[in-house]
Amino acid sequence: MGLGSDMYRQQILDHYKNPRNYGELEDPDFTHVGENPSCGDTIRMDVQLDDAGETVEAVRFTGDGCAISMASASMLSERLHGMAVDELDALDTDDVTEMLGVDISPMRVKCAVLGRQVAQDGAKIHRGELDPDDPDDRTVPEE
Repeated sequence: MGLGSDMYRQQILDHYKNPRNYGELEDPDFTHVGENPSCGDTIRMDVQLDDAGETVEAVRFTGDGCAISMASASMLSERLHGMAVDELDALDTDDVTEMLGVDISPMRVKCAVLGRQVAQDGAKIHRGELDPDDPDDRTVPEE
């Protein structure tokens, strides 16, 4: 592990201890909660879209979980601001791990991607593509 890896570890700890955009939006276009049942992490994302409904204007998150899940949600909340909803839909696991900047063990990938999955599923619910009351549509992170 080199110096760059240490820098990213420090960045993860900083986002965990001082999360960006932590809290709730007063009148979000959509709110969604997801959990990682394998470790108990829970994240709620509130998203406000522009008037056209095509671009993320504001993001807030709350939750409880490990350093990786909370830091990833914090970093993602910064990245989503100004992003087109189509770009949000296209984010994948590699995008999240690259954002974190460190190798994530297979057991921790679900922690890292939980925030992304919650935001994506929230957008799908907003568009009517998922039913939040259907147990088959509940948000759990993919590997």
